[in-house]
Order: sequence, then C-alpha cells, then structure tokens
Amino acid sequence: MSVKLKACLIIFVVLLIDQISKVFIKLNFTLGEYVEVFSWFQIRFIENPGMAFGMELVPKLFLTIFRIIAVGFLVYYIHLLIKKQVRTGYILTIALLIVGASGNILDSVFHGVLFSESTFHQVATFLPEGGGYAPWFHGNVVDMLYFPIITNASGQVVFFPFIFNIADSAITISVFLIAIFFRKEFSHSLESKKNNDVEISK
Repeated sequence: MSVKLKACLIIFVVLLIDQISKVFIKLNFTLGEYVEVFSWFQIRFIENPGMAFGMELVPKLFLTIFRIIAVGFLVYYIHLLIKKQVRTGYILTIALLIVGASGNILDSVFHGVLFSESTFHQVATFLPEGGGYAPWFHGNVVDMLYFPIITNASGQVVFFPFIFNIADSAITISVFLIAIFFRKEFSHSLESKKNNDVEISK
C-alpha cells in the first residue's frame, strides 16, 4: 500500500469514527448527560462553541474559516512530504493532524443547520422542521470523552478536568508524536520553507 493511500485511509477512518460518535451522542444524550464506563472514564455530552477547552477568543465565523484555511495548508504540506518521500511515520502523523482539524470543522460548518438545539432536558433531532439551531459555519463542536482520573477529598477533579472528542485526541496524539519522534522532520520542513522564502524574495 502506498504512503498516499495509507494517509487517505487514516483520514477517512478516524474522521468517520469521530463523526459517528458525535452524531450518536447528539441524537441520544441531553446536555450534561453522562454514562460512567469506569470510575476514571465517562461519556459526558457537552458542546464547545469556541476553541480548545471552551475558550472563545475570536468570533465563531473567523475561527471556522481559519480552521478551513489551516486544513488546506496541511493538505498541501502533506502533498509536499509525499512528493519528497519523507519518512512514512511523519506523513501519517500529519494525516492525523488533518483529521483532528477537519473533524471539528465539520461540526462548526454543518451541525448548526442539521440539528435542533441540544438542551439539558431535550435530545436534539436531525433535520428539524423549524430549521437548525444556528446558521452555516456557526455550529458547536460536540465533546464527550471525560477522564476524571484524579480527584481531591471534596470530589473535585484535579486531573484531567477537560472534556474532548476523537478529533481533539487526533490533534493531541499527532503533536506528541512530532515532539517525541519527528522533531528532525518538522525542523527540516520549516528550514526548507525558510530557504524557499529567501529564494523567492531575491
């Protein structure tokens, strides 16, 4: 199997898992509803209107467009990596990064139009008669993975208090892999870009 096919397969499979899990949660859980799988792991439904960990630093439309541009850059970047026959592991790691960014883009672009609003008392419906809960590009990101691994005496979660999704996991894993195994490839690609920019400016 070619590297290109492997990268496409990773993107397709992980993105499919991400979207299936989000749609299932959206159509079966009310906001805040959870199922305890283990004492240290829960499926807990929340919606994230902004960036990672619920931050809202910029307008929603700007954030969605920025993500789309970033994915476009990553797709071009992975094309160059394949062309230069860079290590397969690094190419597949970048593919995982593309999955992470793309998964949350799909939520932002489509969920507001395709689903009714999720509330603490009512489960969302698909293609509601009155229309979705938000216009195009303004949908919320569905999060559901919660690992309250360490709690203090009062029951407050000390580690890990954040709730995330498969796409977020893909981004985190890819960043860790780059930091641990592919720093050389990452640095070399930045250096190559810098040299190309210098050549263009001459």
